Amino acid sequence: MSSTFKDLEAWQRAMDLADAVYRISSVFRKEEMFTLTSQVRKAAISIPSNIAEGSGRQSGHEFAYFLSIATGSLRELETQMLIATRIGYLEPTQLDPLQQQMDTVGRLLTGLRKAIKQRTSAS
Repeated sequence: MSSTFKDLEAWQRAMDLADAVYRISSVFRKEEMFTLTSQVRKAAISIPSNIAEGSGRQSGHEFAYFLSIATGSLRELETQMLIATRIGYLEPTQLDPLQQQMDTVGRLLTGLRKAIKQRTSAS
C-alpha cells in the first residue's frame, strides 16, 4: 500500500486547523465576509493544499519549497487570528486552542521540511 499526502500527520493536522478556522470565523461580523473572514479562510486552506501539492511534485526540493509556502500561510493565519482577537471578534479563550493547533502544525511542517532536506541531500 503506497502512502499519499493524506497519510502525512502535517496534512491531517492542517486539515483539522482549516476546519476549526472555518467554524470560528463563522461568527465574525457579516460585513467582514469579504475581508478578514475571507483572508483567514484562504490562509487556512492554503496550508494543507500546499502540503498536498508539494507531495505530488517530482523532487524533494520542490516538496520542501511548498512546505515553506505552507509555513508562510500558517504565519499569515496566525497574524490574522491575532488581529481578530485584538479587534474583539475572538476572545483570548477562543484563540488559545487555535494557537495550540497552529503551533502543532508549525512544528510538524518544520520537522517534515527538515526530513525532506536531509533525505534530498543524502541522495
